[in-house]
Amino acid sequence: MGLKVYVSGEMKEKKHASISVYDHGLLYGDGVFEGIRAYNGKIFRCMEHIERLFNSAKGIALEIPLTKKELHEAIENTLDVNNLSDAYIRVVITRGVGTLGLDPTKCPDPQVIIITDSICLYPKEMYENGLEVITVPTARTAHSALSPKIKSLNYLNNIMAKIEAKQAGVVEAIMLNSEGYVAECTGDNLFIVKNGTLVTPPPEAGILEGITRQVVMDLAQTASLPVKEQQLTRFDLYIADECFLTGTAAEVIPVVKIDSRQIGDGTPGNITKQLLDLFRQETCYNSVIDR
Repeated sequence: MGLKVYVSGEMKEKKHASISVYDHGLLYGDGVFEGIRAYNGKIFRCMEHIERLFNSAKGIALEIPLTKKELHEAIENTLDVNNLSDAYIRVVITRGVGTLGLDPTKCPDPQVIIITDSICLYPKEMYENGLEVITVPTARTAHSALSPKIKSLNYLNNIMAKIEAKQAGVVEAIMLNSEGYVAECTGDNLFIVKNGTLVTPPPEAGILEGITRQVVMDLAQTASLPVKEQQLTRFDLYIADECFLTGTAAEVIPVVKIDSRQIGDGTPGNITKQLLDLFRQETCYNSVIDR
């Protein structure tokens, strides 16, 4: 049996799961999404993701045709149908079918799509040895253009930065905002460690406030590691003792080189490794008690 995808109340075989070419999610990137993880068959921080999804939808005046509870149940059912223990879950809400024009009021039926599948964003050796990344010319979309709190289907800004990274021979890019401060990577939040303190860009730098980012900040504080949100420049990155990225798909992954400059001693730092261990314990623990 192949994977099944939830499409607006129906379970469809992966190869038959589709939406209309007139859906404004396809035509204009008009919609929102969330990426969620399941560990040992249990959904990690599901309600935080659902809450953020509903906030994103409200931010673009998109009404999700399910309650939060109904959506939670639909996610659980899709995971169960596919009998996946460790999975990546993608929840997508599109504006729905409309006309060949921007007007969202002509899309009466938003679509809900739930995909459960495996994911491997980075190979195992990169978690052991660390990533090399670069800063790129493509700037993060400004607050005045689109709030970074909205996790929309239009990821072209991030994709352009990813293209620049790949063309430079690395797998990830650090994006700066219009003022030249560090914002985030194409799909992950960023932390540095300097003199034993974790530092990460604040929301006003133009970041998506990641669920995994918050989990790591909470874990650090529990471990008596100081954490602060602060504007960062490229210079701050270059002189950092450690650097790592966080995200639902990436989890916690070390960075050992930025713009060809070695970070620390060029290997994953002790605090990074400590937080990665704590995160893995957290996901294991919560997978047992929380669903």
